Amino acid sequence: MLRSKIVQVSNVARNLRVVGFSSDTTKDVDTTYMEIPVYNVDKPQTLEKRKARLHYQSRKRGMLENDLLLSTFAKKYLDGFTEEQTMKYDRLINSPSNDWDIFYWMVGKKPTPTEFDNEIMEMLKQHAKNEERVTLSQPPLH
Repeated sequence: MLRSKIVQVSNVARNLRVVGFSSDTTKDVDTTYMEIPVYNVDKPQTLEKRKARLHYQSRKRGMLENDLLLSTFAKKYLDGFTEEQTMKYDRLINSPSNDWDIFYWMVGKKPTPTEFDNEIMEMLKQHAKNEERVTLSQPPLH
């Protein structure tokens, strides 16, 4: 009985793999460049709510490198930002269409576009250098 269940599960898994790889849905899609969902940064919000959202968005990027750098940056600086600085940070992490762009700008592998080249980006670049050689780990959500 148990053996037949294992065989059934194995067959289902095999069929799922075949279906997943034989699909034409991603045949013409460059899956190496996945876009970030668009967020309306101009949506009216209190500063407190905006900062709370940005703390969450800074740690849930979908790319571990950015999760680590942005979450520790937000933990260190975001609560002390003015409304203008908070909006700049919001635009920075929610306007580019790809997380790799943000990462490459932070680590200096690509030039930062003029629209994002501001004091917040400079702070992020400095943070990414980690000159104190501190072991970074994501802060708790609370």
